[in-house]
Order: sequence, then C-alpha cells, then structure tokens
Amino acid sequence: MKYDILTIFPEFFDSPFSFGILKKAQDKGLLEINTHDIRVYSEDKHKTVDDTPYGGGGGMLMKIEPVAAALENVKKTGKKSLVVLTTPDGEKFTDKMARELADYDQITIICGRYEGVDERIRDLYVDKEISIGDYVLSGGENAASVIVESVSRFIPGVLGNELSPQNDSFNQGLLEYPQYTRPENFEGKSVPKVLLSGNHGDIDKWRKTESIKRTFKKRPDLLDKAKLDNQDIDFVKELKERNSPSFKVYIALIHYPVYNNRFKIITTAFTNLDVHDIARSAVTYGVEKFYLVQPNPEQQKLVNRVLKHWINGEGSSFNKSRSEALNRVELRNTLEDVTREIQEVEGEKPTTIVTDARSADNMIGFEDLRELIFSEKEKPYLLLLGTGWGLANEIMDSADYRLKPVSGYTNYNHLPVRSAAAIILDRLFSCKI
Repeated sequence: MKYDILTIFPEFFDSPFSFGILKKAQDKGLLEINTHDIRVYSEDKHKTVDDTPYGGGGGMLMKIEPVAAALENVKKTGKKSLVVLTTPDGEKFTDKMARELADYDQITIICGRYEGVDERIRDLYVDKEISIGDYVLSGGENAASVIVESVSRFIPGVLGNELSPQNDSFNQGLLEYPQYTRPENFEGKSVPKVLLSGNHGDIDKWRKTESIKRTFKKRPDLLDKAKLDNQDIDFVKELKERNSPSFKVYIALIHYPVYNNRFKIITTAFTNLDVHDIARSAVTYGVEKFYLVQPNPEQQKLVNRVLKHWINGEGSSFNKSRSEALNRVELRNTLEDVTREIQEVEGEKPTTIVTDARSADNMIGFEDLRELIFSEKEKPYLLLLGTGWGLANEIMDSADYRLKPVSGYTNYNHLPVRSAAAIILDRLFSCKI
C-alpha cells in the first residue's frame, strides 16, 4: 500500500510513522508513506496556500492551485487509487470503511485546514470525503494518521499475528471481550476461571458473551449490525430486562381542544384502534400511563365500556397481552386533570412535549429529546398527541418543548395518530437493538 499525504505541516508525521507496526511495515516494504508539502507548490513568493472566501465570511480557505499542483505531482501506482479529503462534513470513518480502503493500492490524503477547502477541490479531484468524528480539529493531519494506521492493520503481513485484526473490536459488529494476562491474582481481582480451564469451547463462548455484554453496556447502537445467532439474541433480551433504563414518561391522546380541517376547535370521537394500538406501544416502550383526554359524556361511556371488556370482562381472558396494555389507559376530562394527577404522583409538574405534523420555529429533535429524558431520570415528562387536525394553539403555546414532525422523503404528511405515536416512541425510547 502506498500513502501520499498532502499537508502544509509535513513534519507533523515524523513521529507517528516512525515507530511501532507502521515503522516495521515500512521497513518490510509492505507500506510506503510519503508526505508532500503543499506550500512547495504555491507559485507566489510568500508560498501562500490560503485566501479569503468569495462572498465574505470569517476565516480562510485552502486555495485550489497548490493542491492541484501537488496532486499532479503525486505519481499513481497500481490499478486502484483513491483521493481522500479529511473534513468534518465527510462520511464518518469506521472499521468497515478501513477494511474497504485496505483493498486499494494507493491512497492520497488531502489534509484540510483553515475553514475548509475551495469547493472545486472536491468537485475535480476528491473521490471520498472522510471525517473521524463529530468534532472539529485545527487540521486534517490527525485524521490522516488515524486513517493510515487503521487501514494498514488490514493489509496482510502488517500485523505480526494475522488473527489480531479479526479479533479486534468491531470485527463482528461487537466490542472486544475483556483480556487478562499474568499475574493470575492482583489486589483481590482474579482472572476468570474459564480462561484458565484450557477448554477452548467454553473460552470462545465466554468471550462472545462478554463481547455482547460490553457492547450492550457501552455501545448498544452497534448491536443492530452485529452478527448474532438465536442464542446471542436471547442473551441480549436478558440484558435488556436486567438493565432497563429508568425514565418517567406519560402520554396523553387529546380529543379536546383540537382543530378540524377548517381549524375550528372541536371535540373528536374516541377511536377503538387508536386506543388499542397506542396502549400496546406504550407498554412496549415503558410508558408509565396512557391518558385519554375526552370530556364528552357519551364518548366517555363508550371508552369505559371498551376498557371494562378488556380489563375485567371476557376480553381479559381471551387476550391477556391486550388486557395488560389497556390496563395502562386512564380516562380524564381535561389536560389539566392529567398534569395535576402526574404532579401528585411524582411530586412535581411534568415537562410537556407537544407533537404536530406542522413545522415551527425552535423545535426539538428526537435525539436531543431522548438525551434530555435519559439524563433527567427522576423528572416526569408528558408527551401530548393530537387528534383531528392537531392540538389547539393554547396547548402548543403552553408546552415546554415542541417535537419535530415525523416525516419521510415525500411531502405527504398525514399519518394516523397511532402510527405517529409508535414511530415517536420508538425514536425516543427504543434500545436500538
């Protein structure tokens, strides 16, 4: 593999590539790492490589001419070559990407600097844009070092033990299991007995289990892509049951005050499907209670009839899971009744979140709201769902947060409330496994 790194600070790379596995791989002829000073290719007497952006704005941009000249000077070798730009807005670098890049014969890396590069550098020369994370550095040199080392690990012969990259974290979509070496005991901490047993079948099983456990605890998002068999999936289910996060979330389906299609305040009718489906979603995602806000006496009678059938009547024995879900439903006259009851139970007024199919200023995103709820575990939250053509402005304006709408890639935006509720609860409270 040949690496050509274009940078305004070539001396940056003197240290990272001069020891360890990268140095040994270069000595063996497995890697060739070249740095190219972009300033050398600037044609003015000051060796300028940056300039102010057209249209104004803060900061400077890397000029296109020196970069283009440096790229022209880099001789391509082999059949497969790639030009990479390190940039915060690139595709996030992963273990999977490192494996893919290891198949190339030559990788040329342009280290971004200043406020970025002239856009024409991307348009004319760059094959792939890479970011090593959602943060900003002064330049792309650190990112280039990360890419070179990670990619090189997958080049045959670079690592002394060919099994090492196969056992590393992320190989099977999992973090690596705990490792131990001598001494067997240290300050009361002992090496797990299974690792001393000599039984390689038991050791492999223990390692897989510990990998799953560590991934679940530290990076549960990785489990969605992990290669798991049925036994592994059963173990993940056990972990979920034993490690369920604590949060206090209530939901309320509002039948009044809401709008009709002429934006007049109305009371909407109880819908059997909405209550059944939202109740099941509520139990699935750990909601404390599901309130129906319905002031109409006749509608209340209908709701109570349905609930009685499934909770205490024939339905309870016919479908126990349905009975369990509907047992979480409470009927109240007003939203004020709901907030008062939650305050009495929790000792404080709930933070209210409204949902709507319409966009507005200063809306909160799903990930931010999820982080907020999970970080304030003792604080009660009340998620309000509208019927008809949406919640009345008096409810929207009094809420603490307005959640961004559920949407796809089309302009069609007319999901039934039970579907929207399921999507919202999944985005906020799914364990992502």
